[in-house]
Amino acid sequence: MKHFLFLILILSALISGAQTFRFAHVTDTHVGGSTGALDLQLTVDDINQQSDLDFVILSGDVMEFGSNAELVEAKSILDKLKIPVYVTPGNHDSKWSESGNNDFVRIFGSEYFSFEKNGFLFIGTASGPNMRMAPGLVPREQLVFLESKLNSIKDPKQPIIFINHYPLDESLSNWYEVIDLLKTRNIQASLLGHGHNNKLYNFEGIPGVMARSNLRVKDETGGYNIVTVTTDTMYYSERITGRKTLPVWCKVPLGPKDFKNEKTTWSRPDFSGNNTYPQVKTIWTFQDKSDIGTGISISEKTAIFANTNGEILALDKRSGKICWRFKTSGKIYSTPAVSSNRVICASTDQNVYCLNLKTGKLVWKFETGHPIVASPEINDGIVFLGSSEGVFRAIDILTGTLKWQFNEVKNFVESKPLVYGNAVYFGSWGNTFYALDKTSGKLLWKREKYSNRMLSPAAVWPVAANGKIFIVAPDRHFTALNAETGEEIWDSAKYSCRESIGISSDGEQVYIKNMNEGHVMAFDTRATNQTVVWDCDAKLGYEIGPSPITENDKLIFVPTCTDK
Repeated sequence: MKHFLFLILILSALISGAQTFRFAHVTDTHVGGSTGALDLQLTVDDINQQSDLDFVILSGDVMEFGSNAELVEAKSILDKLKIPVYVTPGNHDSKWSESGNNDFVRIFGSEYFSFEKNGFLFIGTASGPNMRMAPGLVPREQLVFLESKLNSIKDPKQPIIFINHYPLDESLSNWYEVIDLLKTRNIQASLLGHGHNNKLYNFEGIPGVMARSNLRVKDETGGYNIVTVTTDTMYYSERITGRKTLPVWCKVPLGPKDFKNEKTTWSRPDFSGNNTYPQVKTIWTFQDKSDIGTGISISEKTAIFANTNGEILALDKRSGKICWRFKTSGKIYSTPAVSSNRVICASTDQNVYCLNLKTGKLVWKFETGHPIVASPEINDGIVFLGSSEGVFRAIDILTGTLKWQFNEVKNFVESKPLVYGNAVYFGSWGNTFYALDKTSGKLLWKREKYSNRMLSPAAVWPVAANGKIFIVAPDRHFTALNAETGEEIWDSAKYSCRESIGISSDGEQVYIKNMNEGHVMAFDTRATNQTVVWDCDAKLGYEIGPSPITENDKLIFVPTCTDK
């Protein structure tokens, strides 16, 4: 009898051991930053020294600036791992991507993943501001992938572990959609990064585990987490790279989850404020199958925009019905420009397209040597457009032939240029703002003031009036420059703002979104110092989404990334 009991204990231990597995959770490596590459290399070496790890999860912010060079460097380091690695991008990988997030897919193979280990299904999706500064989001295509994977599960009891860069809370604009999908199955936990610290969350009953950044910061070495998964518990232990593993800091209970009958009421976004203004009514809605990362251009009867599926679309302005679609082979973040019977739009497939406004048929295309995420401006029959390989071009709209190009742009161009007087103005993610002669492309002046490339005036669509160029940038300054010389008229941080600007139809007032207080403000364009005309408490809250502020029929329209 004793031998029989002993045998049962041995078998139980063997079964339990077979179900236990361990992996490394690495996140926020920021290759391209001061120590990012070295810290990641040391972590890879440290993981390779351990024989009991099954795989590595890297949950976003692989790079510092999302450039192709950083991607290649990060991939070369990760290729030295002796065990599989599963990678999802974060906000640093997607926001400043010169390729419009195409290089990440090309180099790493995908923006998402799914795999099984000992009965657990791991699903990872991309997240981040998709080329536009704002709260993060899980892109539409990623939601479709997540729903598809969840629907394909044959056993409703199969435990799910979800990996995403962001917390499933207000920092992710569509967090509740993700949670609703996950709760249709046996979700066990959400693993994440972004905050650079070890932290345990509760996302509407779903445990969330944020892991520390791999960066060393002020320490001698960086670190990551070793995760042990048993039949009933997931254990997190911080690993100081190359030195020691600290005691378990987090235990997540595992087991059957059933959210169908949950009684807890969770707080969700409140859109009841829409009922306050009954004069505002929905005329029509259009649900696309992918994200819309561009603005909308309006012709007499048509609304034209593009999506991350690589399509340029025209909708009937009155009904919202599709008039035509034109497919390119790369994601599009370029806002189309319309002139006469022509639509101009650039794609990350390295082409600029000219389409017939009425039919959507191709008139001409202009090939470049790099993806384009910038938006065109049309003036006097010339298309002005920046690119991602350090080039700014002027193209004849009728023939698609090159008029001139300026080859000295630092880093890549994202914004829509401004044509004012005899010059064209734009910024780049190379700490520089440019003024070029619009006829010849000759450099008139440039402003190089920004010490950090992430503070560059590259996402703002500049405006101008009374001999002044107005810009707002991630440095949170509101700046007025002399249009002819580039000399600074004012550069003020008094009213915190970021990349959102507009101008009145008469050119007398320039508008900004006050970033921290959530106000909309107007300033006198004629003044030689920063003079407030009016200050409206729009109650927007903390507002970081860049958007042109537009005026029409005595009303000012202000898009916002908040739920106000």
